Amino acid sequence: MKIISDWSKALTGIMLILIFAMIPSGLILPQKDLSLSIIHLQSTWQTQGLFLPSLLCGYKIGTISAISYLFIGLFYLPIFHGGGSIGYLLTPEFGYLLGFVPAAWICGVLASKNANPNLISYSIYTIISLLILHIIGISYLIICNILGRLDSNLIDLIFINSLIQLPSQVLLCISTSLISLLLRNILLIK
Repeated sequence: MKIISDWSKALTGIMLILIFAMIPSGLILPQKDLSLSIIHLQSTWQTQGLFLPSLLCGYKIGTISAISYLFIGLFYLPIFHGGGSIGYLLTPEFGYLLGFVPAAWICGVLASKNANPNLISYSIYTIISLLILHIIGISYLIICNILGRLDSNLIDLIFINSLIQLPSQVLLCISTSLISLLLRNILLIK
């Protein structure tokens, strides 16, 4: 029975990553005339969809979700930002996807060790996990550059894939932490 429960949680985690990847991120700001304006951020909720199962269900479910997401994208469906298939291994963006696995694991391990979760601790866990994801992504870019696999300038790729994305992703990490705490209370997760 526990195996079925774990696999249903992992499937839910995969679905969260897929659904969140389709949600654009933005800030809603009030104007002087009391209307609202939307400032679009340079990322989606995909990475945060990865962190939710890790925060709510632990490192095993988060890691299984991340590995399954990669497997589906490489062998079955074009679910990554630039498509999918085994050929995606040769793209500069694949390093960031590879970072999903250790990021999910670290986020889940840190969250499971916290007996009294709060917004600050969960935000720190997700930001640390996000930084690990970006370190792996940048490392992959450097390796691709050394092997001569990049069509673009290395600095440009790091700027586009990490430096532009990072500020909005940090804001989304805080939002994800808040969502996970709310879900923990609603679902009575201990």
